[in-house]
Amino acid sequence: MSDGKSKFFIPAVGAALVVAGSVVAYMYFNGGPSGTSSDALGSAKLVPSTALMATYVTTDPQAWAKLQQFGTPEAQKLVAKGIEDFNKDFFQGSDISYEKDIKPWIGGVMLAVLPPNPAKPAQFNVPSQANPPITLQQEPKMLMIVGIKDKNSAFNLANRLKGLKNVKSQDSDYKGEKITETIENGKSTYSVVLNNSHLVLAPEKQAVENAIDTFKGQPSFASKEGASNILSIGVDVKNTLAQIYIPDYAGMIQQFIAASPQAKQLPPQSLAQLKQVKSMVAGVGVDDAGLRMKAIANLDPQASKFQYQTTPANIVGQFPIDTFALVNGKNINRSWSTLVEQSKDNPQLQQIVQQLRGQLRIVNIDLDKDVFDWMNGEFAFGAIPSNQGILASLGFGGALVFDTSDRKTAEATFTKLDNLAKTQSLNITQRKIAGKNVTEWQIPQQGALLAHGWLDQDTVFLALGGPIAESLTANKNQSLENSENFKAVTGSLQKPNGGYFYLDMEKTASLINSSAARQSISPEASAILSSIRGVSATATSPNNSTSQLELLLALKPNTAK
Repeated sequence: MSDGKSKFFIPAVGAALVVAGSVVAYMYFNGGPSGTSSDALGSAKLVPSTALMATYVTTDPQAWAKLQQFGTPEAQKLVAKGIEDFNKDFFQGSDISYEKDIKPWIGGVMLAVLPPNPAKPAQFNVPSQANPPITLQQEPKMLMIVGIKDKNSAFNLANRLKGLKNVKSQDSDYKGEKITETIENGKSTYSVVLNNSHLVLAPEKQAVENAIDTFKGQPSFASKEGASNILSIGVDVKNTLAQIYIPDYAGMIQQFIAASPQAKQLPPQSLAQLKQVKSMVAGVGVDDAGLRMKAIANLDPQASKFQYQTTPANIVGQFPIDTFALVNGKNINRSWSTLVEQSKDNPQLQQIVQQLRGQLRIVNIDLDKDVFDWMNGEFAFGAIPSNQGILASLGFGGALVFDTSDRKTAEATFTKLDNLAKTQSLNITQRKIAGKNVTEWQIPQQGALLAHGWLDQDTVFLALGGPIAESLTANKNQSLENSENFKAVTGSLQKPNGGYFYLDMEKTASLINSSAARQSISPEASAILSSIRGVSATATSPNNSTSQLELLLALKPNTAK
């Protein structure tokens, strides 16, 4: 998005509200339906059916007030300053405030993305035909629909806006509707009030005209195939703040590519993969744990080859309680087999698969049989704090843990890896840790780089960093699943599920603050990070035509007095 369009939302929208307020005043005196405009469906009825996607942001004060129960005092001060700065910038040189003058009448806000115009060669007068034509990239067109929930308050604001400085305007008629061009600091914004219930804004006149056409009866986003269903159902989150609607996922990607001269056209195989997702809807809300996002993708069951499986997440109990990041799932071997099957119809993917196989074949390792075949149970990767050994400067190490029903093949693979390490001048040593046999790869005069062993009959681990093996084999009563933070951050995610992503933000921030990266973290960013307890995510699939993603930004409670 160009700089001009990206900055359209505050100064240009503010200028447009000046004239829109006058239009509201006219309609106030001349009657007309007031309408209800705070719902997404009502706004979508004014968005052209050609829209690629739309985002609806609620202005319900109860939903936004729920956020005030979270945040450290530093974060609360940062938010308060942001609101104060916003009020100052919104109408510079006036005593108008968003909180007092706009908030009382503004309803929900829908931002729609209309298709960009196809990329065309630029027309320049050049002396020589030897110069190739320059192609200009066409950007998506933006359209904003603002609900008017209280025309009396809007009318009162209109009277105060008449004297605002540095704003010029001119009107034009389109199909009986008055379009106002508002010019502030050399930038134009076009606006119209429709049905006395919605304010329509755009940086291009054509987008506003398209909205008027829709208002007059042309097909709308609300009636578009794929959009009407996701608009009416939405996403089940409490205190919804925003929702995003994408009725044709593959079509949207194609439109963006067609408008970009730099982008390569999608091969048929990639387009077929995109078409696995028919439509998508996502929502963000606030509940007692923090900010929660849910996304639902409607799939084509005939096109999707990946098979969803739930996991009990028992393997989480194998990680120490101070693990600060973790990803877990099940049956890597099945995912690999599906990927190999898909590569048969995708030359680029097939080339990658063959390159991976070839590189390991050089060292006598069969990627399919020696690596993936025995990974048929739960698995997890975790990051664990460590201030010792080779990775002490990083402050943490990592561990991979796998459940398998084929211990014999797994042991044979690790033997091959040990023999390969010996050829790289690494010392391979054996020792017992907590009664378990552990193999270590030692870098001469530096210490252990890697360790592997069996935690029980069916569970093998691979640890990066010397002390990590000790952490894995320690008392399981102090495992990650017993962590209060882990329970708080992941406990409210939907179950059963396909696995977790988990991040302990407090431990992560502590590592950042103790490393060289601390210098690149601003005080503002540090305040925001300190108010986050953790992040978690999971995926579920109730049937073969639906896939769901859930993400939680767990926030610390507001302790400010």
